[in-house]
Amino acid sequence: MNKTFQEAEELLDDIIEELDKMEKEADTEIIICPPAPFLELAVDKAYEDHFAVGAQNINSNESGAYTGETAAPMLKSMEVQFSIIGHSERRKYFKETHEQLAAKVQMALKHEVTPIFCCGEVLPEREAGNHFDVVKEQLNEALFMLDKADFAKIVIAYEPVWAIGTGVTATPEQAQEMHAYIRKLIKGKYGEETANNTTILYGGSCNAKNAADLFSNADVDGGLIGGASLKALDFVKIVYSF
Repeated sequence: MNKTFQEAEELLDDIIEELDKMEKEADTEIIICPPAPFLELAVDKAYEDHFAVGAQNINSNESGAYTGETAAPMLKSMEVQFSIIGHSERRKYFKETHEQLAAKVQMALKHEVTPIFCCGEVLPEREAGNHFDVVKEQLNEALFMLDKADFAKIVIAYEPVWAIGTGVTATPEQAQEMHAYIRKLIKGKYGEETANNTTILYGGSCNAKNAADLFSNADVDGGLIGGASLKALDFVKIVYSF
């Protein structure tokens, strides 16, 4: 929840300008997920340039008396292609449950909006050694009821909550360990081909300095970038870290 409309427009223009400066086309798929009031602005910019657009949240209902919420058909009608679902801040501050997140995922898929599903543990769970069980439960309860065809449309983002906005980053080894575990769970449920084709992003104080090390891991397919995305040059450096 950052930037005024004018500041958001400047940031998008700056990102486009920095991408244009690069000597080669980025092999990375770029998705910008602005606050809801700026979605149309981002879609308008995306038509001409280098990125797709996603929402930061979605409601589990198609329409109705849910003041302040955003429905999947609204996003689809604006050509918003993605939505983050289950971000740790939504889980923490808005008390989103597994059941609610499962319903959001299914509603997004129904309207051809690709879910970027977030999972991850808080610090006490990591310190207690329960981090694998926590992530397994989150996937089991919100995603693993999907059939194989629908699951293949999902993007997963692992975000160690203890590393979000704290300046503390999971080590490349910690990130790889959890990403490999997630891929193993997917393989057990849906098979090796689906597991290998599932995009698993890392989110948690990823920045221009540590991105290359994080992304060098075999099972880390990209990043869910927070604070570092608010500076155009830093964000574009991350894009080119692969």
